[in-house]
Amino acid sequence: MADTVREIERKYEADSTTRLPDLAGIDRVATVVEQGVEDLDALYYDTPDQRLTAAGITLRRRTGGRDAGWHLKLPAGPGEREEIRAPLSDVPPPELTSLVRARVLDRDLVPVVRLRTRRTVRELRDAAGAPLAEVAVDEVWAWPAGEAEKPGAAGVAGRTEARWREIEVELTGGGERDPGLLDEAERALAAVGVHPASAPSKLARALEETGLRPARPEDRTAAVASGKGAAAASRKNFGEKESGEKESGKKGSGRKGSGKKGAGRRGTAGDLVLEYVREQLRVIVELDPAVRRDVPDSVHRMRVATRRLRSAFRSYTKVLDRGVTAPVGGELKWLAAELGVERDREVLTDRLVTAVADVPRTLRLGPVDARLRIWSERHRAESRDRVLATLDDDRYLALLKTLHALLEDPPLRPGAGRPAPEIAARAVLKDYRRLARRVRTALDAPAGQDRDVALHRARKAAKRTRYAAEAARPALGRPAKKFAKRIKRVQQLLGDHQDSVVARGALRELATQAQQAGEGGFTFGLLYGREEARAADRERELPRVWKKASRRKYRAALRP
Repeated sequence: MADTVREIERKYEADSTTRLPDLAGIDRVATVVEQGVEDLDALYYDTPDQRLTAAGITLRRRTGGRDAGWHLKLPAGPGEREEIRAPLSDVPPPELTSLVRARVLDRDLVPVVRLRTRRTVRELRDAAGAPLAEVAVDEVWAWPAGEAEKPGAAGVAGRTEARWREIEVELTGGGERDPGLLDEAERALAAVGVHPASAPSKLARALEETGLRPARPEDRTAAVASGKGAAAASRKNFGEKESGEKESGKKGSGRKGSGKKGAGRRGTAGDLVLEYVREQLRVIVELDPAVRRDVPDSVHRMRVATRRLRSAFRSYTKVLDRGVTAPVGGELKWLAAELGVERDREVLTDRLVTAVADVPRTLRLGPVDARLRIWSERHRAESRDRVLATLDDDRYLALLKTLHALLEDPPLRPGAGRPAPEIAARAVLKDYRRLARRVRTALDAPAGQDRDVALHRARKAAKRTRYAAEAARPALGRPAKKFAKRIKRVQQLLGDHQDSVVARGALRELATQAQQAGEGGFTFGLLYGREEARAADRERELPRVWKKASRRKYRAALRP
């Protein structure tokens, strides 16, 4: 079973002459307690092309010290990482390798570098004797895995043993961990000439100094990095200048009302769309371990990125060949649907729990709360299993590989070489016209199931239009931002209506189960009626909200 801790630490350069200052008295530190010396032996794993390192992730097997075992470290913000631990074993444990599957794809994880560390630890404690932080002075030896059995042995040509000294200061005070203590410690260290480390981690320094340089982000879209090659491809194919070059004989081309300097620069439509696609893929890959670990809101965010990606393929057909992207979009639709089972359950459960809480106790007849809890837990177990099975499915892995391949060799159409504002405005307005047709159809539909279906179709069109406008923001600036915000209001209203339709189906199911158990279904019937009234309210509000969002001036502002 894997355990998780949040690592908040800072690293500093040191040498044989470095002496620690007296840290007692800084912040809340009352005493500094010697904790002795530890000998640590760590073997770091990565793919042969170092995909984990490129993403700032480390996987190691370490013996010695108080936390021997397997450690997977995932970025969690500036100076912070999530460290997920598993017991010692001979091979990387599945509970950790599954969390990096979206990064390594079908590549093997192999030993890359070995580090031995002699660590001298001091603990910083407050006046009550509670630990606040640890200060470790590390003597480190590093060499390529498999090339030497011990420090001092000869390496192969071009690869050498590395040795250095460094200081780590890590917060350990449980829920009371205050980054201000790290600031105080840094000032005290700076006063004696100790400066922050140039390398972000021991692994990064070891790879650099032993000749095993980490993979550069721009060299591989498999690391979901900047993807300069794909963006440059659209310029090369259509004779455009590199980003940042000025148009001859012209001044800067920022659009009036763009809201930020350079928002209307004349990049190509290919640059715009590929960067958007790259960003959504980055989000999906980064959220994969969070979804597997059941981090709150991670399923929703991953599903949104999946939908945005699919929407971009459908909206920007002048840029990317639909014949290539349509099958990929079909797979993205599959992934969004599988993630949707869990996300829809979350939304529905929250809605029903809130609704039950709003019912006066005198009208809660029977074990309503217990019935709802049983229903929710059963559906949660089913949906959770389904999400995990999806992420472990070879179909998901194949989709990620296809997306990486698409970015490496994008199926660009002639429109990719056109100015981004021109193509972006056309795409957004095309999706808007589709939305307008669906809203008119919904407003004309008879009340009941036909209107429910029409409103749901309009909601999906609103979401696609909003995503197209959001993708266009780097090219169209503030007008696209405002337009997306107005369409979002329409989407939210239609979304609340659809949530009511789904909630009524669940309430019918709950009422039936309650009756079969001899509990009575009065309260669920009451909630059903309330949901009907809520849906009717949204239908009455739609003409007003749509009229405001569809004003001609908002669309005119999008045109370059």
